[in-house]
Amino acid sequence: MDQARSAFSNLFGGAPLSYTRFSLARQVDGDNSHVEMKLAVDEEENVDNNVRSNHASLTKPKRFNGSFCYAVIAVIIFFLIGFMIGYLGYCKRVEPKSECGRSGDSKEIEGTEPPETEEYFPETPSRLLWTDLRTMLSERLTATEFTNTIKRLNGNSYVPREAGSQKDESLAFFIENQFREFKLNKVWRDEHFVKIQVKGSNAQSSVTVVNGSGDMISLVENPTGYVAYSKATTVTGKLVHANFGTKEDYEALSYPVNGSLVIVRAGEITFAQKVANAESLNAVGVLIYMDQAKFPIVNAKLPVFGHAHLGTGDPYTPGFPSFNHTQFPPSQSSGLPNIPVQTISRAAAEALFANMKGDCPSSWKTDSSCRLEFPGDKNVKLTVNNELKEIRIFNVFGVIKGFEEPDRYVVIGAQRDAWGPGAAKSSVGTALLLELARIFSDMVSKGGFKPSRSIVFASWGAGDFGAIGATEWLEGYLSSLHLKAFTYINLDKAVLGAKNFKVSASPLLYSLIEKTMQEVKHPVTGLSLYRDSNWINKVEKLSFDNAAFPFLAYSGIPALSFCFCEDTEYPYLGTTMDTYEVLSQNVPELSRLTRAAAEVAGQLLIKLSYDVELNLNYDMYNDKILSFVKDMNQFRADIKEMGLSLQWLYSARGDFFRATSRLTTDYKNAERANRVVMREINDRIMKVEYHFLSPYVSPRESPFRHIFWGSGSHTLSALLEHLKLRQKNSGAFNETLLRNQLALATWTIQGAANALSGDIWDIDNEF
Repeated sequence: MDQARSAFSNLFGGAPLSYTRFSLARQVDGDNSHVEMKLAVDEEENVDNNVRSNHASLTKPKRFNGSFCYAVIAVIIFFLIGFMIGYLGYCKRVEPKSECGRSGDSKEIEGTEPPETEEYFPETPSRLLWTDLRTMLSERLTATEFTNTIKRLNGNSYVPREAGSQKDESLAFFIENQFREFKLNKVWRDEHFVKIQVKGSNAQSSVTVVNGSGDMISLVENPTGYVAYSKATTVTGKLVHANFGTKEDYEALSYPVNGSLVIVRAGEITFAQKVANAESLNAVGVLIYMDQAKFPIVNAKLPVFGHAHLGTGDPYTPGFPSFNHTQFPPSQSSGLPNIPVQTISRAAAEALFANMKGDCPSSWKTDSSCRLEFPGDKNVKLTVNNELKEIRIFNVFGVIKGFEEPDRYVVIGAQRDAWGPGAAKSSVGTALLLELARIFSDMVSKGGFKPSRSIVFASWGAGDFGAIGATEWLEGYLSSLHLKAFTYINLDKAVLGAKNFKVSASPLLYSLIEKTMQEVKHPVTGLSLYRDSNWINKVEKLSFDNAAFPFLAYSGIPALSFCFCEDTEYPYLGTTMDTYEVLSQNVPELSRLTRAAAEVAGQLLIKLSYDVELNLNYDMYNDKILSFVKDMNQFRADIKEMGLSLQWLYSARGDFFRATSRLTTDYKNAERANRVVMREINDRIMKVEYHFLSPYVSPRESPFRHIFWGSGSHTLSALLEHLKLRQKNSGAFNETLLRNQLALATWTIQGAANALSGDIWDIDNEF
């Protein structure tokens, strides 16, 4: 407007004019007229200044003839008409329509400029609030029929979809197509070639009772079920009962198990742990059955399935991804058993008990038929004829890319396969995965939800054989995943009952889980899921059979698994009765419970992917380290006798505390709008879990390197157990091993503190 006033002044002030540089014809167009006018005025002023400086003595004519006056008036009128048309066209481009209609307002005519934000920077939509996002998620969950999806996935309820089978592959392709229909940003699948163990095709496994000479007295069973990765062989020995087969159970036994076959109940610990414990005490074989006291199943002849690999992933490519192009070394996992193991039905177990003597202790709370050991004149013969088989499996992925940090992502996944129908074991989790993918895609495309970070939806293959699909993916991208993925959410077995809500997770996620529990109501009671302030102390450690375990213990990625369940274990997992019909009968509120599980996972996804700051509470590890130091203090006398000191451990603990305090200070002082600063802080937080992976053991020999949650002599629990051994059995104690354990544990904690501190010039440790 100032420029326009200058033009008017020049016209009426008699300054020299140059109309030939201003096209009236182009003023009709709003865009061109505005820009053209500005350029013309600038040039006009430059020319006028030159004229005035070079021709100061030039005088204006004193007389005007009539034709000249009429011409000037005509030009002025055309100029005004063109100016107004141009201004209105420009106004319509940069201002709301309601403002454009006010071109005759006196303030605008006088040249008062509108605020700069209104003229040049149109208002952008505000960032959605948490309440808006929670409502958006809740409305879509309410409109979703989860049970229909579960039934659709379960298909023919009595047809198993074992890993590598045609049904498993068909389901993988179906999920991939669903991800594409949901219009996720990218959909792909990884193909792996792995070795699994299946029932022998030429000969059956068997359990028989024999006399002292080895002659068969009776055939107990040709089991229909089997345990993958058992040693395929035949053994004979005295049969003894070891309850659940835990270390504590063996310590409480009054009879030895070396050279004997062991029979144990299912439950409490994994099949692989039962076998490993028995093998460590020189048992020659293991039988596993489901007793009625813990698993009140009507069918006494129900077959049971499981695996005996004390680890995850393909045990014949330990530490290596089983992609087709990988050159596999001739090796196998140290977690494979060297003794045979077989599941038997409850009816077969009762037939064996009929030949045994000694009542089982009442503290076991098992069936009245339970007996302790075989008499001296009888033995049990176990033959396992399993076979190795190479199969192709698929992991299927779909991603919603983040709008600001697409290279940072939260992964949510579920296994797809099952030995039986797998309704509770895999169909519920897969249904949750599909529906959440659909809902979140809809929230982005129609609801205005723009996650800062990416969300990866993953359907894993060969989960029943020890999280093979998930582990092979982690092995394939070991060097980079911990820098990209900051959380894994496991959906397997999310709904097994209604009474309790249980969580197993990394401490980094405790605060986020608690907030979610406070906001989600139990669908049956209507009360908040957060009902126990002491819930953290009841969090169970992730087991080998949980796909979240390798994320946490192998890759150092914070992970969590949760479930709605009863006090007792769901009895049909890993059996042919894991059907939709049985699940819906045992869990009448299946639909509402599945919706609640989806709400828990959905809220976690939003909070992890949307907020500027990464919602991982690194302070929780201060409590874990402090608890470990207190446990170590109980052995100060033993440590002093060996000429050692805990001073370096105290120092490492103090450095970790100071590092977390410094990070908290940096976070509080950071400018939230500065994405570069916030990303740097978030990256420091992402390093916490990874740096608790011991750098002093081989990922191939000890893949689960996490000192808190892993497995092996490098863990803090193993260090404490070794110190206890010095007091219980000094002959079995290894002082050299203890010295190494203490030193390496101390320096792992110190390394985590250094990584959390930031750049090396910010570390003020005095070693």
